[in-house]
Amino acid sequence: SDPFLLRFSFSTIPLMLRHSVRVARTAFSLAARPAAAAAVSARVPQLARPLIRTASTQPSPSLRQDLEQLGEYIVDALPKYVQAAQVSTINELELFVPPSAIVPVLTFLRDHSVTRFEQLIDLTAVDVPSREMRFEVVYNLLSVRHNRRIRVKTYTDELTPVDTVCEVYKSAIWLEREVWDMFGVYFTGHPDLRRILTDYGFEGHPMRKDFPLTGYIEVRYDDEAKRVVAEPVELAQEFRRFEFRSAWDQIGASGTRVAALDDTRSVPQVDQPEKDEKKK
Repeated sequence: SDPFLLRFSFSTIPLMLRHSVRVARTAFSLAARPAAAAAVSARVPQLARPLIRTASTQPSPSLRQDLEQLGEYIVDALPKYVQAAQVSTINELELFVPPSAIVPVLTFLRDHSVTRFEQLIDLTAVDVPSREMRFEVVYNLLSVRHNRRIRVKTYTDELTPVDTVCEVYKSAIWLEREVWDMFGVYFTGHPDLRRILTDYGFEGHPMRKDFPLTGYIEVRYDDEAKRVVAEPVELAQEFRRFEFRSAWDQIGASGTRVAALDDTRSVPQVDQPEKDEKKK
């Protein structure tokens, strides 16, 4: 026997044993991993599934009763200012006040501990030309503390101004400018009552029901003047109502339908010249 081979074989035995130990250890860890995971999951408490509450389409009787009681309380506290209070079909409390009472009413709703409507969410208007007071100014308020909403309504016309509520709610500065721009409702005491949505020099108030859909002024870019110019509106064609079988059918001045020309109609008969008899 060769002493070199014996020395080599004895030197490789520790390496082989070390490799076999590593393989056995890895196999044991892989086999024990699912059991260890199961043991850990058994010790950790399972979290409950989150509860999802869907909004109910039916009005809540308790909520409606609470709003009715709140409306009665406000009417009793402000009998001089609040003209009426009601709860709508979708459980929304509404107050009706005169224009001169809008500032004290909103101040009471903001500061009183029972109401605490400290946020003015929106301020808008509604135009009803058939009424003597055609404009209805609407204030939407939110109480974060009591999780309630309320809507306060007042009324005015084209000439009667409404007191500004900028001192009560700072967010009313831009909202009142928008109502003035769109409806023409003037707010007395506003610090900066300018147009906010329309362009400079705009005439009229677009959200009024008597304002034409096409407006009075159109804006375009003039290539010769190299600037934007404002000109009176010029319609390129007559206004048509496309609600018939043919898109070119119109409504006459008397209100009757005027049909368009149709190639399928019969051609009127015209006297034809008599043909000469054939010569025999």
